[in-house]
Amino acid sequence: MSEFVGSIVDVLWSPVMIYFCLGVGLLFSILTKFVQVRFLKDMVKLMFEGGSSKEGVSSFQALALSLSGRVGTGNIAGTATAIGFGGPGAVFWMWAIAFIGSASAFVESTLAQIYKEKRDGEYRGGPAYYIEKGIGWKWYAVLFSIATLIAMSILMPGIQSNSIALGLENAFGLSTTVTGIGLVVLLGVIILGGVKRIAGVASYVVPFMAIGYILLSLVIVGVNITQVPDVFSLIFSSAFGANSVFGGILGSAISWGVKRGIYSNEAGQGTGAHAAAAAEVSHPAKQGLVQAASVYIDTLLVCTATAFMILFTGSYNTVGPDDTVIASNASVEGVEAGPAYTQAAIEQVIPGFGAGFVAIALFFFAFTTIMAYYYMAETNIAYLMKGRSAKVGMVILKVVILAATFYGAVKEATLAWAMGDIGLGIMVWLNLIAILILAKPALAALKDYEQQKKQGLDPVYNSKKMGVKNAEFWEGDYKYDKNKENAS
Repeated sequence: MSEFVGSIVDVLWSPVMIYFCLGVGLLFSILTKFVQVRFLKDMVKLMFEGGSSKEGVSSFQALALSLSGRVGTGNIAGTATAIGFGGPGAVFWMWAIAFIGSASAFVESTLAQIYKEKRDGEYRGGPAYYIEKGIGWKWYAVLFSIATLIAMSILMPGIQSNSIALGLENAFGLSTTVTGIGLVVLLGVIILGGVKRIAGVASYVVPFMAIGYILLSLVIVGVNITQVPDVFSLIFSSAFGANSVFGGILGSAISWGVKRGIYSNEAGQGTGAHAAAAAEVSHPAKQGLVQAASVYIDTLLVCTATAFMILFTGSYNTVGPDDTVIASNASVEGVEAGPAYTQAAIEQVIPGFGAGFVAIALFFFAFTTIMAYYYMAETNIAYLMKGRSAKVGMVILKVVILAATFYGAVKEATLAWAMGDIGLGIMVWLNLIAILILAKPALAALKDYEQQKKQGLDPVYNSKKMGVKNAEFWEGDYKYDKNKENAS
């Protein structure tokens, strides 16, 4: 079974996939004239503009919802694994895919806004919606929707809950069964409240967990401040094969950096597009810019925090493709690449604090990710089914994701990451092909946003004026009623 799953992962995540992700991100960066740089100020400003309504959530809530999916075990375990198998140079390639991938995030999230619709009193949108409406390939939209539904409800939750359970067991001796039950109860209470409650919880928890984690990394960097030049030199020299120790694994550095970078920041995967569609904004490009910023927050801040804690304390081993040890540190010798590296790093600076802190960080990071998985799965249920069937489908979905969460907490996760890689790989392939075909409306929306800004206007979108078909939501001039802001 392991060999079969591994062979599928090898096909999905072949060098072709790596270059495809980099190529698409670079293409969109060029076509948008590097939107991720030119509109950096707007990205920050737009995060905190606007409000929520009965139908949609605020830009910040949508950002928090997408970040809750992006900031997960990949930021701790994934970053450590990338260093463990790709060396310090993998960190640079994580940065690179985040920078160019933010352009992909802009395109997919803008498309999600353009082709969103109101269903059962809530905004719904995402890849399945823009594939059907924009390209006209119903079969392809259904294929993506089913793949996402399986990945988000069955394959992926177990990775997150297993990390939580093992972290709490190692740090506090808490039974995995007790943790599993606790997760199911807490998750059940939140998802029963729908998207408004999920977004509300995310908007409070995500900033708290991210800021706390980054602050601790700054403490560790501060204690080892004299090593700043050496660490940056190590990252850059290893990234391009110039380092004598890590020069032989340049391919692994690129592969692991890009793969774990995409797994963490999800740019181009289509997941962030689901949350983007739920936002109450006057122009699709506004939420596209906010979602582009979320990639920066995830990788350039949170993943970098993990990488710096590990590299500044030297708490890692790096193993080559043939299992030969390339670099070894006695403090983590024999330790599996993952959260243990971060724990060891913290222990060096604050003895007795590492295991507990990482366990709590994993809980917040991973739990909010499961919340986001549910929302994405629910959005695709809403796409595939209507009326009474959708209501029944969502009840079944709740049972399935709660069961998958509990199962992942109490069972060994030997195949969990590999199964997650399969689910993610299928989604990335399907979505990247779709946004390549459908990029024109998103690029036109950016141009329209830019022109209105130059005229001193608050940009408003009209799909008829833009000549975009099947974007019924935007056919009239957008009018936001302040009286319904934050209405429930």
